[in-house]
Amino acid sequence: MLAKPFFRFDERCILEITTGTAIWYHSGLSPAPVRWVLVRDPTGVRDPQAFLCTDLDATPVEILGWFVHRWSIETTFQESRAHLGVETQRQWSDLAIARTTPALFGLFSLVTLWAADPKIIGSLSTRSAAWYQKREPSFSDAIAAVRRLFWSAPILSMSRHDPDGVEIPAALWERLTEALCYAA
Repeated sequence: MLAKPFFRFDERCILEITTGTAIWYHSGLSPAPVRWVLVRDPTGVRDPQAFLCTDLDATPVEILGWFVHRWSIETTFQESRAHLGVETQRQWSDLAIARTTPALFGLFSLVTLWAADPKIIGSLSTRSAAWYQKREPSFSDAIAAVRRLFWSAPILSMSRHDPDGVEIPAALWERLTEALCYAA
């Protein structure tokens, strides 16, 4: 069955799809029937993709919908690994890891919620460099904005005013803060 029906997944694109069933073989396991869905963008903007599903009664629309819904979960895992060290903990016991991972996901949630705060949204922007394309702010931009806000708070100063102290010029402080906000 290699028909090419047109399918409008959302208002932004039209996809050509075809589907069928097959048997998935894996050494050491029993063969499993799967539904496959092949998707192609007729404009060529997106690469062709294949999706597999063990629910043989699922429609192609359902399978693609599940993938789209799963995408936000996958990006949460990726950003949590990259910026918060999820799955890189070096504790010696499983119990310590079981405590740390939820705390890191909690931190991810807090940064995401704080980034939605109007005070932070104003400073939430993407880094601009020649090799970056214009894009939406990422978790990296959100955590940098939260850091920038916390580090600019006057309550962080715990030392007394020292007459022999040297103050950092504001322009230099801003450049250092901007660089450190994005440091891993």
